[in-house]
Amino acid sequence: MEPRPRGIHPITSEVEASLPELAEYRVGLVHLMIRHTSASLAVTENASPDVPRDIVAWLDDVVSEDFRWTHTAEGPDDMPAHVKSVITSTELTVPVTEGRLDLGTWQGLFLCEHRNSGGSRRITVTIWGEGTGGSDRSRDH
Repeated sequence: MEPRPRGIHPITSEVEASLPELAEYRVGLVHLMIRHTSASLAVTENASPDVPRDIVAWLDDVVSEDFRWTHTAEGPDDMPAHVKSVITSTELTVPVTEGRLDLGTWQGLFLCEHRNSGGSRRITVTIWGEGTGGSDRSRDH
């Protein structure tokens, strides 16, 4: 995934577009794991942009860069980013129904970038399920 600034960024469409084989699954699960220690994944409200902004504000308040961190070699935003990824989640599992991610009406997938400039991010996606001749698959996105 392309680099993003610190924040919580919607990725549902990006994930779905990268998984054309999803249409082959009648029922199943998609598992996503971000392969980084300073970013995370979330399912949250996709209707109001205030929700991601409020989550970022809360995380920044609770996990301050002003804390006396020991690990400081990679900059003041690095150790707080590690803590934020630990208290959020680096993996998600989402049901699949009739070839689509079965999210709630107001739910979306989000990349939580905890660094000011975290760089590109990789997510491993694995699909399990039953379908129209599809098989279980795993790959990086």
